[in-house]
Amino acid sequence: MEPFVLVGGGLTTARAAEALREEGYDGDLVVVTAEPHRPYERPPLSKDYLRGEAERDAVFPLDEGWYAEHDVDVRTGETVVGLDAAEHRLTLSDGATLTYAKTLLAPGSAPRTLAVPGADLAGVHYLRTIEDADRISSALLEASLEGVGRLVVIGDGWIGLEVAASARTLGLDVTVVGRGDHPLGRVLGPEMSDFYAGVHAEHDVRLVRGATVVGLDGADGRVTGVRLADGTRLPADGVVIGIGATPNIGLAESAGLELRDTAHGGGIAVDATLASSHPDVFAGGDVASIPSERYGRPLRVEHWATAQHTGAHAGRAMLGATDPYDRLPYFYSDQYDVGMEYTGWVDVAAGYDDVVVSGDLDAREVVAFWRVDGRVAAGMAVNVWDQMERVEELIRSGREVSAEELRRFVG
Repeated sequence: MEPFVLVGGGLTTARAAEALREEGYDGDLVVVTAEPHRPYERPPLSKDYLRGEAERDAVFPLDEGWYAEHDVDVRTGETVVGLDAAEHRLTLSDGATLTYAKTLLAPGSAPRTLAVPGADLAGVHYLRTIEDADRISSALLEASLEGVGRLVVIGDGWIGLEVAASARTLGLDVTVVGRGDHPLGRVLGPEMSDFYAGVHAEHDVRLVRGATVVGLDGADGRVTGVRLADGTRLPADGVVIGIGATPNIGLAESAGLELRDTAHGGGIAVDATLASSHPDVFAGGDVASIPSERYGRPLRVEHWATAQHTGAHAGRAMLGATDPYDRLPYFYSDQYDVGMEYTGWVDVAAGYDDVVVSGDLDAREVVAFWRVDGRVAAGMAVNVWDQMERVEELIRSGREVSAEELRRFVG
């Protein structure tokens, strides 16, 4: 029998391999990753690992010996460049081919690049891989030790703000440049995004809103500043660009698999078991666009929990399990002394009724709820722990919940 092949070097692949072995699959199992490491997870890269507070082993969900002990063939530094679904064949960048019985596509996402003059200067970074984190960490720690350093972060999403918090914690002078009126506004809307703006302002991070970057200045091949469309120039000894990511769907597209339109988040269209339009090709993690009965549309979510849970689910589905993937989206963020968990989903652009806050905003201990048609669509707990099950119950109930009831949630 041909092997099961897992394509990708992230958490999705690790959890799929683990689930396959736990469920009793004893056939050949191959992991193919373009990176030079066994599969790893990315959240620490913008947090404790970036600050030099965690060792490299902290990013690996499975010990190095696990793969050998469970007879998993991990092929690092190999890129899959072709997929023939009908022939059950993968083509590698060196021209070799690999046939499979079933395969999981979990190639993750690639950072969106900033197409402006000077973007190729030394000192300009993107954060996606361990090597990216190592380069940024080295620069931040060196600047911290020297007591100098001006960092400009382009992008005010989660990655941008987490990098900003890490850099500020190390003592750097930090400016965050965002295109919108509110940092995190596309995810949280203005109410809670302004909460995060206040957190960063209290830590002396400069937030530049509604800005367009038109170029990066340099001297002797190294970045020295960021130019904005309104003529502002921001001095910089380093720049981190975090303006989003795009799913790596090239394999699926070339193979003729069904893709989701951009209005529904793009990605590879899968059914409730995570099978693609070809029954022996599955998808998980960042690239998977999964139907959600709860929200009445497919969702593609680029967060740790999606990688964690779709990997295990896909592994079981490859062995014939038919139970639907029904987890609510979940993510978390740690910035300074503010820890947050979020579950659910809201189309902020389409609008929502309101945001109801329970707890004490000034003390930074709250649970916030987004209501749509009077029902809880999502909830976020800030420095209030062990509440996600209760929040999920409200979301799944589908009942109308009054603002007064929600305000009493923390008590």
